Amino acid sequence: MRGLALAAPLLLAGCASAPAEVATTPPAPAEADKPPVALQYLYGSPEAAVAVRATNARIADYGVWRIKQRPKDSVVLAPGATMDAPAFEPCGDKPFAAVFDADETLIWNRGPMRYFAEKGSAFDPEIWDQWEKTGAGKAIAMPGAAQMVNKLRAAGITVIANTNRSAANAKGSEDTLRAAGLGEFKHGETLFLMGDDAGGSSKDGRRATIASKYCVIILGGDQLGDFSQQFNVKGLPAAQRMALATSAAAANLWDKGWFLFPNPVYGPWEKLGWDDAFPSDKQWEPK
Repeated sequence: MRGLALAAPLLLAGCASAPAEVATTPPAPAEADKPPVALQYLYGSPEAAVAVRATNARIADYGVWRIKQRPKDSVVLAPGATMDAPAFEPCGDKPFAAVFDADETLIWNRGPMRYFAEKGSAFDPEIWDQWEKTGAGKAIAMPGAAQMVNKLRAAGITVIANTNRSAANAKGSEDTLRAAGLGEFKHGETLFLMGDDAGGSSKDGRRATIASKYCVIILGGDQLGDFSQQFNVKGLPAAQRMALATSAAAANLWDKGWFLFPNPVYGPWEKLGWDDAFPSDKQWEPK
């Protein structure tokens, strides 16, 4: 669907995994009378609002429940650990934290998404840079996000954002999160950004930094890279990526410390071919 493609390269700004995911040619302009279907669903449908609010409610309840048990390990994979042999950063007596992506996880970026759709353009880093700097008051908290972060904080859990917004625009992102009703985030303490380390768009290094100071009991995001960069290894076949995400080890984490938000607008999955999404052995045609 052409409408899905126009927002794909937003990966670099919000939840990116690799610069190679930037679209090289702009898609055809969207229909003048309505936005692309994926944008209609995520940003305007009650179905998406209900799903997101329910996820935030589960996160809040899980966090309050989990801290009562004083977990031995965090939910951040330890250096060198794999989904085939998972191991996690130890908690010790570190304070509790919940770590979230920002874009399409804590906030909806309706401003630039509408602009790109109406212009029928691919992702423009200069436009996104302006958004990071001036989007405060225009980006909105996702349904239930403010209630969720407030409940976690009230329970003594530090809420941290780990996002691929630029470190050069830290103040803009701090202002954006605050204006969306999500409270205070401070760069280098509760806000980690692309450029804070040498890892580029990979969030693993930033996660490790956070886990060295906190017992991370919750990871939340809309892309698999919000949980581990191993899901975004360049050249990883689609079938293997699916196997990693749906393995027994992963099943022990989804909704049990790892919480994934729906996002049909952009993601690495946009590169899937027909046989990736529709296995040939299941093909059917009417007679």
